[in-house]
Amino acid sequence: MKILDRYVVQEYLRNFFLIALIFLFLFVLIDFFEKVRMFLNNHATVYQMLLYSFFKLPIAFSQVLPAVVLLSSLITFGRLSRNNEIMAMKSSGVWVFRLAVSTSMIAALSSVAIFLLNEWVNPYAFTKSEHIRLVEVQKRPLPGSFNQGQIWYRGQKGIYNFRLFDARSNSLQGISIYYLDNNMNLSMRLDAKSGKWEKGRWVFSDVLITRFDRGDFPVVSSVKKKIPDLPETPAEFKLVQKEAEAMGYFELRRYIQKLQMEGYDATQYHVDLYGKIAFPLVTIILSIIGFSFSLRSEKSGGIFAGIGAGLVIGFSYWIVFAFGISLGHAGTMPPLLAAWIANILFGAAAVFMLVRVRS
Repeated sequence: MKILDRYVVQEYLRNFFLIALIFLFLFVLIDFFEKVRMFLNNHATVYQMLLYSFFKLPIAFSQVLPAVVLLSSLITFGRLSRNNEIMAMKSSGVWVFRLAVSTSMIAALSSVAIFLLNEWVNPYAFTKSEHIRLVEVQKRPLPGSFNQGQIWYRGQKGIYNFRLFDARSNSLQGISIYYLDNNMNLSMRLDAKSGKWEKGRWVFSDVLITRFDRGDFPVVSSVKKKIPDLPETPAEFKLVQKEAEAMGYFELRRYIQKLQMEGYDATQYHVDLYGKIAFPLVTIILSIIGFSFSLRSEKSGGIFAGIGAGLVIGFSYWIVFAFGISLGHAGTMPPLLAAWIANILFGAAAVFMLVRVRS
């Protein structure tokens, strides 16, 4: 049995590494051609372009790994089935599900690899690639920073501090703006519970204004709604806001806990947090689907059939997963269900297909 396991694993790994290389090459190539006009318009050097592509590699690898596992299973077992090797194994008394144990272990290791990449490597790689694109190539200044779960921004009117910036809805929460005069003295402080970008301007809610006139005590006033003197647009704050993709699972969880302790809505980040667990685990589900689909009949399979089936199944998962995440961000679906709906549906399909395999 060890000889048979070794034979299946060798075939599987040969397909695995070949498909991974092809997918990585295509991913980087497509991403490069999407950015090539931006690079040329900003006179980027060859070194900057190569370095940008280099930092994209681990992100690309973690994203394509589930599809690599799926196609490897489909092609490996499809070829064995097509060449009547599966039938020969059955005739020799080999339990057909035994063949999937070793490849499922590889799929499980791939899940762990995706999680570790997303936790330790991809946040750094994402930050570096964005720094190359925005700062080194496009020469955009970064007037702010994301520290301790807060945004600090040096704006035209003073220093801004935001607890939360939602780039999807262009809204702010936990706002503090320190207005400075020409001598860099504090002239006014504006605090607001929330702010929304509406019709090309900011509208703040539950505003508290503190004015610091020279020689007098601070004058405090409050208003329900106010259009502040804030020339910056949401696009400028997006340069500073740290996205969920730039945070690992544990960093994102700490950020969510901090937001909740301060009373802010962290629903969208909960969706991203659950997605960081759900997405890596899909490699095991897709491995089972690939195995079951290839053995639906002894004469099924083949390279082109496996590639076609893999593309259809892979794109279907991506569509369902992205749709669920979108519903979760919009608040239409509970965060946990939104992140796991694709895994639940494809997991059920995997079990259904597995029980129909003739062992």
